[in-house]
Amino acid sequence: MTATPGFVYSQHDGVSTIRFDREQQHNRIDPADLDELRAVLAGIANDRSTLALVVTGTGARTFSSGYTLSALANGNIDDSFEAFLNELEALPVTTICALNGSVYGGATDLALSCDIRIGVEGSRMFMPAARIGLHYYPDGMRRYVRQLGLMQAKRLLLTGIAIDAAEMLRIGFLTELVAVEQFTARIDFYIDALKACEPGAVRSMKRQLLEIAAGDSAAMSSRTAYEASLRNPALAERIASLKK
Repeated sequence: MTATPGFVYSQHDGVSTIRFDREQQHNRIDPADLDELRAVLAGIANDRSTLALVVTGTGARTFSSGYTLSALANGNIDDSFEAFLNELEALPVTTICALNGSVYGGATDLALSCDIRIGVEGSRMFMPAARIGLHYYPDGMRRYVRQLGLMQAKRLLLTGIAIDAAEMLRIGFLTELVAVEQFTARIDFYIDALKACEPGAVRSMKRQLLEIAAGDSAAMSSRTAYEASLRNPALAERIASLKK
């Protein structure tokens, strides 16, 4: 396990975990965190033994408030936060955003960068960009539109309203909404499901799904990965094991 002032990174049994760790500051992400966060992602991307990444926060109040507002106010900003989220979105392993509490600002985009989002009852979300006079960056708006649809993207980005957990589930921001006492078990459920899958097939399908979602016409018709999986001995072995 390694730690910086802003997050804790750990690995266990094929699962990597990033836990934001500024509980008193709503687990915000500071500029100084980004180089190491991106290095963590690069390591995961290059590690074929990693099956999943879980991103979560410390405590029961807030998952994360996103990028620190003081950096925005001081003009101390480049594209590092955007690059971090783009790299998270493109990570070859399955990513689970375990929202242990409410989520605000850029952390809402961080959640949308993940494949599966599990939230807890009693939480809420809002994106205050318009309220503070910030025109949100393009990739963040793209994720809002792609994941939630244009109508909900407009609703949340243009008004800065807060919505509760039930509404987060209804519009597709959350994959699942669970009671607090079920939270850890539900994360484990997805981890166990991933461990039962063939890792190469998971990685190749995620890659093609992202390409299709991005409008890549070649990906929409490509049979390369499909046909490669048919030739993979793992397919026959797994089918044989089902018959036992």
